[in-house]
Amino acid sequence: MLKLTSPTTVAVLAALTALGPLATDMYLPAMPAMAEALNTGPDQVQLTLSLYMAGFAMAQLLCGPLSDRFGRKPIMVGGITLFLLASLLCAFAPSIEVLLIGRFLQAFGGAAGPVLGRAAVRDIYGPLEAGRILSYMASAMALAPALAPLVGAGLLVFFGWESVFVVLALYAGVMLLILSLALPESLPLEHRQSIHPGAILSNFRMLLTQRAFIGYTLTNAAAFSGLFAYLSGSSFVLIEFLGVAPFHYGLFFILIVAGFFTGTLLSGRYSHRLGRDRLIQRGTLLCALGGGSMAALAIAGVFAPWAVVGPHVIFMIGVGILMPQTMAGALSPNPHCAGAASSLFGFLQMSIAAVVGGVVGQLHDGTSLTMALAIGASGLLALVSYLSLVRHHAAPAQAVDSKPESGH
Repeated sequence: MLKLTSPTTVAVLAALTALGPLATDMYLPAMPAMAEALNTGPDQVQLTLSLYMAGFAMAQLLCGPLSDRFGRKPIMVGGITLFLLASLLCAFAPSIEVLLIGRFLQAFGGAAGPVLGRAAVRDIYGPLEAGRILSYMASAMALAPALAPLVGAGLLVFFGWESVFVVLALYAGVMLLILSLALPESLPLEHRQSIHPGAILSNFRMLLTQRAFIGYTLTNAAAFSGLFAYLSGSSFVLIEFLGVAPFHYGLFFILIVAGFFTGTLLSGRYSHRLGRDRLIQRGTLLCALGGGSMAALAIAGVFAPWAVVGPHVIFMIGVGILMPQTMAGALSPNPHCAGAASSLFGFLQMSIAAVVGGVVGQLHDGTSLTMALAIGASGLLALVSYLSLVRHHAAPAQAVDSKPESGH
């Protein structure tokens, strides 16, 4: 068994958390080919992404509270097993309808990795260190979405789109083996919570009355919606509209992930020096700048790969800065129900992003305009959420973080 505080344990938790970006990013280059193979339109294929996010959101409301009662590890084992089986269903789906069902089930199982990975970090490291550890986990995880579209493009060219889901199933199998044999339980017995519906609803109700929790969550969800709008529309914009080859699309995606990676490194490096809320302020400003620039270029009729990728790199630097800090900010005041807090945080994040992604798919006009407007609006909303809900309440939130906790 690994030690809870070992770097290897952090690496395993990062790999489990990477299930989310892998399941969304790896098949992006294959989306146009999937539409053709399954005899359907771009809107239906984009729905596989939005439905994945909807299933992901719903599952989080269950797996977090269940893990507060039974521990993180058994819920993760069950979730990853479902993810593996659903990935195989996607790989052999004969129609878009079966693929949609498979994607929903894949999300329902895959949610256990990111949600409980975050909760386990909160269990192990306490409120003050959680933001720093999550930042470095995000930096390490950035390798997965950077390589995923390139791997997906290679699998598409040589083996067809179905092979993407076979590889995801293999990844889940390896993680299931490591999880079962090597990862210890992070939640002590004395910290277990009741799964009575009344207790769960009471925790959710308490969280929804915390202005700081709502502020951090909405700031995160707005920025994540901009990221998801890009995931939902970029393959059709860059590959179909602007004529970018699938392999080059993967290379462009590396630039996007490099922006996120840079942001997470800055977030971890300056976490103690600047503090959580000043970092979030800088992150939201970058999101508003990048998203606004992309929207302005699209409105002006500037349709070129650089007009999409360049501004989104700036947007993603902001996302990388604020994402781990907002997660830590939402979870830090609630050690007694970290699983429930992580669940509700993720549910709101994914639900809002799924709606934005669905809108981008339904209103796609064949150009980059709809996607760019959605990303611009997301950056602006992230900034407004921070300024209106977080900034004036930073001191109480930071004060909570400064208190040492027993058992960490």
